Amino acid sequence: MTQSAAAQKPPATPRRLDPEDAQTALAEVQERLRRQQLVADLVHRQEEGDAKGPLVEDLVHRQHEAELKTLLDGLHPADIAFILESLPKDERQAIWKLVSPEHDADVLLEVEDWVRESLIEAMDRQDLVAATGNMDADELADLAPDLPPDVVAEVQKGLTEEERAQLLEAMGYPEDSVGAIMDFEMVRVREDVTLEVVLRYLRRLHELPDHTDQIFVVDRQDKLQGILPLSRLLVSEPETEVRAVMNSDFLALNPLDSDADAAGAFERYDLVSAPVMDDQGRLIGRVTIADVVDVMREDSQEQALSRAGLQEEDIFAPVATALRNRAPWLLFNLCTAATASFVASQFEGTVSQIVILAFLMSIVAGIGGNSGNQTMTLIIRALAMGRITGRNLWQLVKRELFVTLLVGLCGSLVAALFAWAISHSVSIALVMMAAMICNMLVGASVGVLVPMVRARFGKDPAMGSSVLLTFATDSLGFFIFLGLATVFLL
Repeated sequence: MTQSAAAQKPPATPRRLDPEDAQTALAEVQERLRRQQLVADLVHRQEEGDAKGPLVEDLVHRQHEAELKTLLDGLHPADIAFILESLPKDERQAIWKLVSPEHDADVLLEVEDWVRESLIEAMDRQDLVAATGNMDADELADLAPDLPPDVVAEVQKGLTEEERAQLLEAMGYPEDSVGAIMDFEMVRVREDVTLEVVLRYLRRLHELPDHTDQIFVVDRQDKLQGILPLSRLLVSEPETEVRAVMNSDFLALNPLDSDADAAGAFERYDLVSAPVMDDQGRLIGRVTIADVVDVMREDSQEQALSRAGLQEEDIFAPVATALRNRAPWLLFNLCTAATASFVASQFEGTVSQIVILAFLMSIVAGIGGNSGNQTMTLIIRALAMGRITGRNLWQLVKRELFVTLLVGLCGSLVAALFAWAISHSVSIALVMMAAMICNMLVGASVGVLVPMVRARFGKDPAMGSSVLLTFATDSLGFFIFLGLATVFLL
């Protein structure tokens, strides 16, 4: 490039990372929608009965739509997805109609499943075929469960034999497996060619597949022989053969491996990509860091919801849908709370004679629950990371109980001083201290046992864990505190 040509090249305009950009765009979209509705209502009231009223309203509506479309066209598909997830269904559909067709595919891949379903429902068959027609096989496999069968069949007609086989293969793997998230785009070379040949081959490509940090070395049967890092390709002599510089010690995944296990391997070994091999050692795909980040985010969201006994739902879903999602565990929680109240009612005589106990017993239950929550969070995380085995389980249980005992001794001293300060009774302070230590040990035990038992039977260890923990620490906390008070204070 000549100096004059370089001088005419426009300056680079890098985008700065700002988490508030998407929120700012959302606020602007909401404000424009609000103004559009206000103007429409005003025109409708003022021009009621006037023949020009509908024309004025339509003109204002078109103007606002044009402003919204201009705003959306300047956003990244991920930001558009965030906006759609943050709007009620009617507004979401209105904004979705204004999104440029060239962004439809990217937005559908970015949005959460519960939003994607409503967006696909709003699209006609022709638009769906156009949006999904240029997708890669692995991307189409992600959307296929949400697409109408006739649309999937129509899109398959436009695929090559290889792409159709890849699509069917990807759709055949379990949802939470490596095969379901693997990518089929990758660069392969033979081990008996020189690096100069590899470089010439790469130059003929329009661009490298995303997150390409290594080239896969295969034989004529597509069996993986090794990997060639791009960094080594660039610094080695061009006359060198691939077999001389390739790395034969590498991590490979199986398509039936858990995607959570793959995410753990990426985190542990600082991987950018990893090959996927079948049982015969043939290279069938790869997993990239982009896929792994999505898995980690989804697992984190599911775990947070599971602890409260919830499943993923549209925050603007109909009331009936929300009730079906939330009611079961809330009703169970009601039963557990009633049980705790029943336990407390059995000590009515004790509480009526020493009224101060009614104010102190909630502290015992609350501290036990918090202590158990700490233990439970550590156990659930360790289970997710695969760090708990049959060999270290008992050691972990003893450690957690010992730590809880030490923390309980320190905390119970403070609680005992508080109980003495408001009751002026050393006996009540000692009962408070003993009850708190016992209930914290109960919380720690439940915090270990609930996730472990659920995991042992193949269930989500986080599902409803906080509800079960609250049941145990409330019921047993009241029983221990009021029981000790009955024995030693009356």
